[in-house]
Amino acid sequence: MFEKMLLSFGIGLGLTLIMIPAAIPVLKKLKFGQSIRKEGPASHLVKEGTPNMGGIFFIAASLAAALIVEPGAFFNIDFWVVVMAYVGYGLIGFIDDFIIDIRHNNEGLKPRYKFLLQLILAILFYLIYKNVTNSYIIIPFFNKSFDLGWFYIVVVIIMFTGESNAVNLADGLDGLCAGLTIEALAPFIYFCFRIHEYDLAILLIGVIGSLFGYLRYNLHPAKIFMGDTGSLALGGLLAAIAMVTKEEIALILIGGVFLIEVLSVIIQITYFKLTHGKRFFKMAPIHHHFELSGYKETTVVWMFWGAGAVLSAIGFIMGAMM
Repeated sequence: MFEKMLLSFGIGLGLTLIMIPAAIPVLKKLKFGQSIRKEGPASHLVKEGTPNMGGIFFIAASLAAALIVEPGAFFNIDFWVVVMAYVGYGLIGFIDDFIIDIRHNNEGLKPRYKFLLQLILAILFYLIYKNVTNSYIIIPFFNKSFDLGWFYIVVVIIMFTGESNAVNLADGLDGLCAGLTIEALAPFIYFCFRIHEYDLAILLIGVIGSLFGYLRYNLHPAKIFMGDTGSLALGGLLAAIAMVTKEEIALILIGGVFLIEVLSVIIQITYFKLTHGKRFFKMAPIHHHFELSGYKETTVVWMFWGAGAVLSAIGFIMGAMM
């Protein structure tokens, strides 16, 4: 099994390192470049036109790695649900990115339509998976479980829509989102082994390998961005793997930085409305607040990676005790 996981990591890494440098000039020629919000940090304006949709390549590389290493995995319902979430949410992001690139502005798929598609997919995954799972939520430390019954679908909806949007919000600095996702996926490899879902472990290590390959071109100064294609796909993947491994609560801590990013936006909007125009943060999501407070982009990324590593470790410990 170790050899298969090493092979999956290597294939994901290698394919990404081959595809992305070949794709960058093509994306530039097609003018599929990032549109930067004018109200964002001034330092980000130089990123205008940087190729995006990089998520296509690490999604393809990781799926190819799983198919090559363990082709029988595609007959596993758990594996299929996770892959459908990964690809399905990536497809929503691709539609959004494509509209932005065609229009050459930052207005892609309307938020209500994007959310509706995310909601539909979450319900679809629940309906597909409900016949092979249960509606129990396991409480860490106390070794207790509660049957949520029909309310479990609400948890699934919140988890899928919340996690995909949270990861999307974290994709605002070079290398930030990919690094945080690597940290968040790592504990789930153990959780997959614990329930004998070796096919899923092979997929996750392939995703991690492909993300390392992507980081080669996404670290500051980034040569390519993952776009919503990548960030929504990774959020869907995290939600699905948490659902399959029954680590829904552990995901809250494991993906803690993503949660903080979402909360910062909620706080900012709420405070803005309650105070008639005042801002709680200099800018939200919170990583921009630190930038506007004088921290270098690379420093903020390292800070958030550090926080992500600590929260992921705590979440792992919590999940391991279940």
